[in-house]
Amino acid sequence: RRAVALSGGRVPLEASGGVRLETIRAIAETGVDFISVGRITQSAPAVDIGLDAVVRI
Repeated sequence: RRAVALSGGRVPLEASGGVRLETIRAIAETGVDFISVGRITQSAPAVDIGLDAVVRI
């Protein structure tokens, strides 16, 4: 809340780290502009993608 007050709306502020369903409302109520949720991508399975290039002369 202090950072939000200090910025006075001059810069967009983002909150990240430790964001869970149980804490997201309290974080939003601080007045930040964005909330970053890494948990969504941290638990996603990796995709193995390959690319074959063919050179024709």
